[in-house]
Amino acid sequence: MADSNRNAEAILTRAWQSRGPLACLLWPLSLLFGALAALRRALFALGLKRVERLPVPVIMVGNVFVGGTGKTPFAIWLIEALRAAGYTPGVVSRGYGAGGAGAVAEVLAGSAAAQVGDEPLLIVQRTGVPLVVGRRRAAAGRTLLAAHPEVDVLVSDDGLQHYALARDIEIVLSDARGAGNGWLLPAGPLREPASRRRDFSVANLPAGSAAPAGSYAMRLEAGEAVQLAAPSVRRPLEAIGAGGAHTVRIAAVAGIGNPGRFFATLRGAGLAFAEHPLPDHYDFSANPFAGLQADVILVTEKDAVKCRAIEAIQNDPRIWVVPVSARIDGALAEHIVEKLRERPTA
Repeated sequence: MADSNRNAEAILTRAWQSRGPLACLLWPLSLLFGALAALRRALFALGLKRVERLPVPVIMVGNVFVGGTGKTPFAIWLIEALRAAGYTPGVVSRGYGAGGAGAVAEVLAGSAAAQVGDEPLLIVQRTGVPLVVGRRRAAAGRTLLAAHPEVDVLVSDDGLQHYALARDIEIVLSDARGAGNGWLLPAGPLREPASRRRDFSVANLPAGSAAPAGSYAMRLEAGEAVQLAAPSVRRPLEAIGAGGAHTVRIAAVAGIGNPGRFFATLRGAGLAFAEHPLPDHYDFSANPFAGLQADVILVTEKDAVKCRAIEAIQNDPRIWVVPVSARIDGALAEHIVEKLRERPTA
């Protein structure tokens, strides 16, 4: 079943890159999707659906392209940039698989990814930022501000289409896939038109690629690999394949929105490996490493937060975690801070 789902997803993903037969067949449904999305936006704009404004500025980070565009590394970069500018940020997030419709929960470094989501847990472990998850972002924001009154700016991770929460700045991320075929779901990969308003555009691109006009380029840089079973043990990524006379068999496993980007990062470090893409947010309860013929297995940080909680995986010495950090071209941080300071005070 999992293989058939992956195959169906791969077929649809390929169809989204052109206006071929399958995309054209689905195009009437995309018109309906677009009409319903436009109606929903209009209800909020006209005040027929409630929009809540929190007492601190809100920076909304998201994308219109379905799937991973690098929001989590960008959110980590943004948290650190805000701190460097003198702010005390907090984060609200949906949290994949976390809680019911009205549930909110603060994420701590020791929280379980199955309860709060893998991406929020990774953000907390990397930054220590106050973070609350909940489907209703405004409720999550109120909970966070009550528990952490020192917070003076909120970052909403992946909430671009959550119009019930008023926002002061919108940042839209994209990657090398651009807008695909330019059509809305299900004929294309877009949740909203690529032309939707935003304050800043960020393009997550491989090294050497130029950002589209009006966008800031983001590059993801890999750090030293960290052994899952012994986090104090680190190794430069370029040295992972060094085995002397012995050929080191390397596998790369990724359960993220765009596994190809992780694999490209590893190839950029000169590594040769077998690729093993998994569905986004894969929970690892079915151990994908057990029968893997490899001396070294490289995984993403997002996957590692779940692997560390599974007894059958956490002590596997073959598994190494590859952390990535975002580097943003230009003066994006300065421009974000300028816009924050323009916000009227209550």
